[in-house]
Amino acid sequence: MISRDEVRKFALSFEGASEEPHFNKISFRVRGKIFATLNLEHDRACVRLTPVDQHVFCSYKEEVIYPVPNAWGKQGWTLINLKRVRKDMFKDAITSAYCCVAPSKLGAKYLEF
Repeated sequence: MISRDEVRKFALSFEGASEEPHFNKISFRVRGKIFATLNLEHDRACVRLTPVDQHVFCSYKEEVIYPVPNAWGKQGWTLINLKRVRKDMFKDAITSAYCCVAPSKLGAKYLEF
């Protein structure tokens, strides 16, 4: 399980990350592009992943992390159940989301080789 405060802490720890409203959700952005949203009402986050990353993360457990069930999901948007996800998995997913959206020089700082 990961708390809402931990989601904010992780998301805002990336260089250039900001928090802004997005309809009835909270969005986390880098250079104006959304890499994650936080839905307080449903205790879930949504992250933007590459197709490969989405496939890898979603192979874990469908009740923990799964593609958005529409065209957005086909573009890499992936839902994370905050009550069921492990902290290490969430950190990896949000890091992947940031790297997917951030300019390559910023994203490269967080990639492990």
